[in-house]
Amino acid sequence: FDPSGKYILVPTLLGIKVIEWQTHKLQHIAAKSDASHLRFVSFCICSGDAKVNKQMQLARTGGSSAAMDHQQKFQSDALLVLLAFKKRRLYVVSHTDPVQEEEEDEQHHDNQDEEEDILVRRDILNEPPDADDRLLQRPNTQSQKSKMAVEAILRTSMGDIHIKLFTSEVPKTIENFVGHANAGYYDNVIFHRIIKGFMLQTGDPLGDGTGGESIWGGEFEDEFVRDLRHDRPFTVSMANAGPNTNGSQFFITTVPTP
Repeated sequence: FDPSGKYILVPTLLGIKVIEWQTHKLQHIAAKSDASHLRFVSFCICSGDAKVNKQMQLARTGGSSAAMDHQQKFQSDALLVLLAFKKRRLYVVSHTDPVQEEEEDEQHHDNQDEEEDILVRRDILNEPPDADDRLLQRPNTQSQKSKMAVEAILRTSMGDIHIKLFTSEVPKTIENFVGHANAGYYDNVIFHRIIKGFMLQTGDPLGDGTGGESIWGGEFEDEFVRDLRHDRPFTVSMANAGPNTNGSQFFITTVPTP
């Protein structure tokens, strides 16, 4: 019930119905524009105006009842604080619905872009996204490839090593390498295997050649490309223990090994 006891508020699939219980008449539906994607389960009412001591108010206005009448015309808007099914947010709803008002405005009645702009300006998200939010915001594979790095720099005690990344040719290998690099997985990792005149190997967080895994956990499959071979010095490849056993380790050859 509302504070007056005249209305009963019921959460439904259409929104929060405000029903005059004595006449069984539906007076209003709150949060109607959000009910299509939210299932409201509970709420509380915050009254628009506190109960005013009229004698105190008269004293403050110098005994003028006209001044009181003028102030009463500007009452605050009552609020509903809502909880929705499987949502961690609080939703605050007032009598003013910007989407509904925009629909009633003839100048913007069919303007979908205008409605979306209103929703963006209205909604304020100030908590970390949950798994559903991250799934909705996750870019598609094609956009991920286009945004993938094309070059990496290894900072070593002997100087920098610049590596060209072939994102289109070996996308999973590059995704794994860049993911580990961005996460700091390779920070302070040593070159645990160095063979003069042949290669040097790194990428093992244990530092002995026995550790490391992919960003997905475990191992991932090989990616062979005809045009990417060790036919020149200073070529980078994943190090593994056999077919489709790539983890985090990689090696750099120092001579052609066709």
